[in-house]
Amino acid sequence: MGYHNRRTFDMSDGDHYDGMRNARKESDQDYIEEGKNSKSVKNVDDWLPVTGSRNAKWWYAAFHNVTAMVGAGVLSLPAAMVYLGWGPGVAVMVISWIITLYTLWQMVEMHEMVPGKRFDRYHELGQQAFGEKLGLWIVIPQQLIVEVGVDIVYMVTGGKSLNNFYKLVCKDCKHIRQSYWILIFGSVHFFLAQLPNFNSIAGVSLAAAVMSLSYSTIAWGASAHHGRGPGVSYGYPHQTTADTIFNVFNALGQVAFAYAGHNVVLEIQATIPSTPQKPSKVPMWRGVVVAYIIVALCYFPVAFVGYWAFGNDTTFDNVLGKLQHPTWLIAAANLMVVIHVIGSYQIYAMPVFDMLETVLVKKLHFPPGLILRIIVRSLYVALTCFIGITLPFFGDLLGFFGGFAFAPTTFFLPCCMWLAVYKPKPFSLSWMANWISIILGVLLMLVSSIGGLRSIIRDASKYQFYQ
Repeated sequence: MGYHNRRTFDMSDGDHYDGMRNARKESDQDYIEEGKNSKSVKNVDDWLPVTGSRNAKWWYAAFHNVTAMVGAGVLSLPAAMVYLGWGPGVAVMVISWIITLYTLWQMVEMHEMVPGKRFDRYHELGQQAFGEKLGLWIVIPQQLIVEVGVDIVYMVTGGKSLNNFYKLVCKDCKHIRQSYWILIFGSVHFFLAQLPNFNSIAGVSLAAAVMSLSYSTIAWGASAHHGRGPGVSYGYPHQTTADTIFNVFNALGQVAFAYAGHNVVLEIQATIPSTPQKPSKVPMWRGVVVAYIIVALCYFPVAFVGYWAFGNDTTFDNVLGKLQHPTWLIAAANLMVVIHVIGSYQIYAMPVFDMLETVLVKKLHFPPGLILRIIVRSLYVALTCFIGITLPFFGDLLGFFGGFAFAPTTFFLPCCMWLAVYKPKPFSLSWMANWISIILGVLLMLVSSIGGLRSIIRDASKYQFYQ
């Protein structure tokens, strides 16, 4: 009996150890699988456009931000001044510059606010501040409206500028439809879109940044050379009260469009290496300061000198359209606009590529590779080109829809995130600065959307498809 009992105990004891060995094997196998999955995710992250390369320098951040910020919208700032006037116009331009620099600083600071973690994308920061689902739904739609919308506008802008260049250098040549110029401009992006990540488009971005400073200088320099004519007036154009109010709203929307670079700032910072001893925010902030100095050198002279030279006669989308002499210089400026919007298109497209490729590879389990990249990016370029050709008045539509996205993502969404994450003491300096920015940003969002809707209603009868 004792032997039998002892034998039974020994057998059950052996079974117990066999079970432990099997459990350990399963645990080890799970660990191996988890390691493989982790390695797979890391490999995918190394392939994605935003996280694929982290060896950028601070000056990369500088010219990426200049390319993203100083869009062709700078040339329409004198027209915005017409409806704002000297006092309010100067105030709006300067206050917008200060607020957007402040919110950009907030985003740079929040990029690594959790030790050991980087928020490489705008929506990741939103998820940290507002929750996984809510943060995604707050940020992604607005970011896509801005990035895809800007790319479509730049398709049209690039085509128009090519057309202007053609007319200036060959005045007796045969007329070519604007749609064909947009198609020519778009064809360049089928090749450039295949560059894998932000650092690989550094050369394109640098050329674009140099061009933006160059054509802005030509715009205000040529305006200054033109001088103030004898009949120049700075009074509000003679219109009904309702028209004046809506035009003021639309002018504020033009200013909001001019400061739209925040949508790619975290993605740009993600390309900079970071360690606990040397966090990425130090070189990134240095690049941002340099970029914002260049922004000021572009925006303020173009807006103020252009308005000074032409007064309320500057009701046009592009100050270069008012300047015809010297012909070679204005033609060169239009070509510079083309080169700049080529770079800007790629800067705004890269986060969209990242979103699309992330969903396809991580959610739908498509294998990452060159074929997937060529198909996805070529389809995106084709779509933006098609919409630009079909709706050459898309800029007016963006004034309405963009009002709900440009102002939030630039002026007050970073402040909301800051309040949600850091919870500053009520009525402290940080608390008041954030709430002032939020209030002004919300007002700007509302009035720019109203102004954009009014423009659509007013000009709907003039819209032409496939110009």
